[in-house]
Amino acid sequence: MDYISTNQKLWDSRVPHHYTSDFYDVQGFLKGANSLTEIERPLLGDVQGKHVLHLQCHFGLDTLSLVRMGAKATGLDFSSAAIEKARQLSRDAHLEAESIEGNVYDADALFREEADIVFASFGVIGWLPDLGRWAQVVARCLKSGGEFVFAEFHPVIWMFDNDLVRPTYSYFQREAIVEAEQGTYADSGAAIALESVGWNHSLGEVFNALKGAGLRVTHFEEYDFAPFPALNNSVPAGEKRWQIRGLEGILPMVYSLKAVKAG
Repeated sequence: MDYISTNQKLWDSRVPHHYTSDFYDVQGFLKGANSLTEIERPLLGDVQGKHVLHLQCHFGLDTLSLVRMGAKATGLDFSSAAIEKARQLSRDAHLEAESIEGNVYDADALFREEADIVFASFGVIGWLPDLGRWAQVVARCLKSGGEFVFAEFHPVIWMFDNDLVRPTYSYFQREAIVEAEQGTYADSGAAIALESVGWNHSLGEVFNALKGAGLRVTHFEEYDFAPFPALNNSVPAGEKRWQIRGLEGILPMVYSLKAVKAG
């Protein structure tokens, strides 16, 4: 199966539903809201005057939030529909950001500068089969001394079925996971019925990929909550925090890390 075209079709179909959803709240963003979460903002720190490359940016809410924080930001995504909306959102919000359409594995060829920060967050590496190649691309896009800032759903979560009821896949999943997607996490009633192709990457795989690319991890943290209700059976666990019904406080939900490129 051609995983790229399969997943592109899925994400292209999601864009119009996501753009108008309460989940993404584009109208709130246009009124001044920042879409970055309580996990991402402290990790990024002061981005004033820094050039940030945002990988797998979807339609650019977080990219433009970085611009609001004073960064020069470039967003990259493989969905043509998402990039079209990112450019529209940039115009509507009167915020300047570059939006590049392309595969994340080609980011170092498409992004012809060196970033102070490469940033990616939530629901990104599960679409990629080769983390070693991904980490090499991240490293090549960074200047010496630059930082990679990363937040992602925990691989323990991806061991479960879509309803987060029972473990279904191995923590050390090496084969592709092909699933039928009904609706979308931002709009369960969306008229979408398509396949997705993904992979579960263990924490060890992530750390070893970064180390192999010459990146030194300087921060790592795990959290027992997610900062938005993107998963089925999510229940509130505090302000802008969600856990899984029946597994509250038991599962690691997300993790974050920072890594630096040797100067």
